[in-house]
Amino acid sequence: MLQIQKTLLQGVKIINPIVHGDDRGYFLESYNKRELDQALGLELNFVQDNQSGSRHGILRGLHYQIEQPQGKLVRVIRGEVFDVAVDIRRSSVQFKQWFATRLSAESGQQLWLPAGYAHGFLVLSEWAEVAYKTTDYYAPEHERSLRYDDPQIGIEWPSVSTLELSDRDAQAPAWADAELPTH
Repeated sequence: MLQIQKTLLQGVKIINPIVHGDDRGYFLESYNKRELDQALGLELNFVQDNQSGSRHGILRGLHYQIEQPQGKLVRVIRGEVFDVAVDIRRSSVQFKQWFATRLSAESGQQLWLPAGYAHGFLVLSEWAEVAYKTTDYYAPEHERSLRYDDPQIGIEWPSVSTLELSDRDAQAPAWADAELPTH
């Protein structure tokens, strides 16, 4: 059975898989719909799998969609990242609050972010590969970004020797200027 840890943000959960290891290596079940649905108390329907590879110091995010919001089940299959969720649900009492955790291939932990959260990560290892399932399709016309270092959000990112962002993420609007979902 999966072990689920609550976080400071409503609905955001850390999922600890059961790892079976011996002198040959290890085995873990990375996804089982029935067990995950039961553990989270949800009926999830993942429609898309994504994977990215990035070198040390790459920061991706904070990304979200204003329509077709995506729930995400995130895991690291190589390396380590600092993974962040920001509550962008206007009706939430935790609106604008954030949570972060380190995810690594070694721990096998996954992060569940329901729809309504902006998501981003910073690569801490020399190289990291991040894989995630989404509950809705990627819709580029609805995708938006938030400035990763906006003081109104106040994320405490780990320090890295060199930080690198895409042009889009480097030019992302601050919280005060961001187009957020209406719900």
